[in-house]
Amino acid sequence: MIRFHQVTLRYPTGYEALKRVSFSLPKGSFHFLTGHSGAGKSTVLRMIYRAALPTEGSVMVDGRNVAQLTRRQLPALRRGIGVIFQDFKLLYDRSVFDNVALAMEVAGHDPARIPGQVRRALQNVGLLERMHQNPISLSGGEQQRLAIARATVNRPPLVIADEPTGNLDKEMGRHIIALFDALHQQGTTLLVATHDLDLAAETGHPCIAMRDGELIHTPVFSDDDPGESP
Repeated sequence: MIRFHQVTLRYPTGYEALKRVSFSLPKGSFHFLTGHSGAGKSTVLRMIYRAALPTEGSVMVDGRNVAQLTRRQLPALRRGIGVIFQDFKLLYDRSVFDNVALAMEVAGHDPARIPGQVRRALQNVGLLERMHQNPISLSGGEQQRLAIARATVNRPPLVIADEPTGNLDKEMGRHIIALFDALHQQGTTLLVATHDLDLAAETGHPCIAMRDGELIHTPVFSDDDPGESP
C-alpha cells in the first residue's frame, strides 16, 4: 500500500529532513511511526499525500509513484487518504456537523446518506451533542476528535494521522486507538505518528522508529521487498 525507497528530502540550505528512508507497509496493515519531535515523522506523512516531494528516491502509494501524478490525478489520490493533521485544519466558519459533512460532499457521496453517517462519526468520537456548535467553542482535545471524525467518515482505504492523541487524556487516547483498530479490522491501512511510546506499545501493532530524519527500526522493509517498483 505504501512504499518508500531510499527517500531523501534535502532543502536548499543543505539540511536533510529525511535521509535514505526505506520501508514498506502492506495493504490492510496498522503501524505506528515513532520518534522525538523533529525526527521526520510529519515529513513522511506529508510525502504520502504529496504535500512534499523527495529530492531523491520514490514514494509509492497503492501502486502509484506520487511524484509522477499530474495535477488532475492528485485529487483522486487524496480522496483515498484520510489525513488527521496535527494542527486540525478545521473550518471555523462552519458547524461541527458541517465540517464532517463537507468531507463526504467533496467525495461525492449520496446526499441522503450524509446526515446519518456524519452523526455516527461524531458519536464515535463523543461529539454528537456538540454537532451544531462552531469548532472554535471546542477544547483542543475536542477539536482533535472532530478532525478524526472528518478524516474517517468516508472510511478511506488509507488513514494517516499526525499525533492524533497528542491533546487527549489517556482514556480518550485509548478510545481513539480503539476506533482505529475497528477501521483496521474492516481492512483500512493505518499509519499513525506518535511520540507516546507507551500507548503504541499497548496496542501490539508494529512500530517504525525514526531519529534525526533516519529510520532506526522498521519491522517490514528489506531492499529485496517485492512491492511496486519506483
